[in-house]
This record gives sequence, C-alpha cells and structure tokens, in this order.
Amino acid sequence: MFDHFVCSVLVVPPLLVVAVRLLADRLAPSVAARAVAWSALVAAAASTANLALFTAKAAAQVPAAGRAFGWSSAVVARDTAAEPWVPWLSAALLAAVVGSVAYRWQVQRRVLALLPLAGAEPLVVVADPAPGAFAVPGRPGHVVVTEGMRDLLTAPQFEALLAHERAHLAEGHHRLVRVAELAVAAHPALWWAGRHLGYLVERAADERAAVALGSRRTVAHAIGTAALAAVAAPHRAALPAAAPGGVVPRRMSRLLEPLPAAVPPILAVVPVGLALCSVVWTGEGLLDLAELLRAAR
Repeated sequence: MFDHFVCSVLVVPPLLVVAVRLLADRLAPSVAARAVAWSALVAAAASTANLALFTAKAAAQVPAAGRAFGWSSAVVARDTAAEPWVPWLSAALLAAVVGSVAYRWQVQRRVLALLPLAGAEPLVVVADPAPGAFAVPGRPGHVVVTEGMRDLLTAPQFEALLAHERAHLAEGHHRLVRVAELAVAAHPALWWAGRHLGYLVERAADERAAVALGSRRTVAHAIGTAALAAVAAPHRAALPAAAPGGVVPRRMSRLLEPLPAAVPPILAVVPVGLALCSVVWTGEGLLDLAELLRAAR
C-alpha cells in the first residue's frame, strides 16, 4: 500500500502546483479558475482519503483490534514492515487535516455571517469615506460599494467596477475561492495553487467586465485607480475588506494588451487528469486494504 501513499499524498499535489504554474495563464481565466479550484479539491480529498486508509491500517495493526475482528494484526503490520512509520504518521496527519479543514470551514461561515444583506438592493452604497468595493454572494447577491469609492471614480470607471463585481457573482467565484481554501487546509502543498486562484478569478471578472462595457482600457483604469486609492487611504473602511485580487499591475497589463488568441481549453485536462489519477490510486488503496484484511483473517 505504500505506493498509494507516495502517489496521492506526496507526489500528485506538488505536481498539480507545477501544472498550474505552467498552464493556468495560458487558458481563459474562467476556465483556468474552475480547473484549478476543483482539481485542487479532488487532489486534497484523495490525499485525505489515503491518510484515512492508512489510519485504518494502523488501527488494524493493534492486537486488540485483531482479536476483536478476527484477523492477525501481525499479518496486517507486515504489509508495511519496511515503512512501519507510515500508518502512524498518517494517523497524526489525518488528525491535523481534520482540524485544519474544520477551522477553515468555521472561518468561512463567520465571514459570510458578517454581511447580512437579506432584502437589500442589488447595489448597496455605504456611507464610508474609505474606498472599498466587494461582492456578497447570496440569492440574490449584492455589490457593496463605499461612498469613498463611488466618488473617486468617473462614471465609466464606476460602471466598470460594478461590472467586475457582478461578474464575480455571476461566475460564482466565491464558491471557487472557498473550495480552494478548503483544499489548501487539507494539503498545504497546494498553497500556491490556492493563492493563484485569487488572481485567476480577478482576471476572469476583469475580462467579463471588459466584454460588458466594450472597453478593456476603461476596466484597466478603474482597477488601477481603485487600487491606488486603497493603498493611499488614510484610514481603513469599517466594512470587511475585499480579497486582495492578485497582482494589480499584472491584471492591468493584460487588459491593456490586445485580447490574446484563444487557447484550446483541452490544456485543463492536465491538472484535472492529475487529480483523477490520485482518485484512482486511492481507490486501489481501498481495494488493497480490503484484500489485506481478508488475507489476515
């Protein structure tokens, strides 16, 4: 079973990060964001499942468990006799993963609870001089903008800002961000992929806003103006801040360049395929554990 641990826990997550580094910026941002988020979640889930399998194996090696269930604990232990530390390390890692994911889940729920906007208009303007704007998911979702941000932008730039935030809601980017956060909580090696997802969802919203307005330059100027104002603000907004949204100069540069030629979305198969490979190895690990326990009876 050790090869399943190596593949799903040690090899696939770092390979997924490498694939994201090489391929994500070649795809359309909306396609790349979905491929990265769901591949990371599947890879993290497969890794966690492998840890659970080896934790079960560690429990099966305990003589008391063998006597209770009618199998030889010595036979179970011999399967990883060359790597006796793996089952017990897996048990410790599984406990850490469960705690990390549970904590991240609670943090996400608390953040969403901070913004009870039921019954509010789709656009909520808050009396706050500090520049700020963000999208609040829901049914329907809301765009929250401070008066400081509204007064800072020209009318076309303000429309670009609204189009950008509405794109986040329409594309369900909050779900992708939550998925990536949970994946990183389950496997820290996926940290860079989760971080890059923040950039990808902002790029996807930029491009959708540019299509809605018919002007990539206006969206770029709105992004730059809002970012500079947020940095120079003498005080912070009283509302929760929006996500940092990636590297602003890089986003502006992409918008000020001509629209790049479409790249076939087939490249998204690479990270997706790596994640599915991990799932297959996890399934084989489950079968191997079942066969081992049958042989130990």
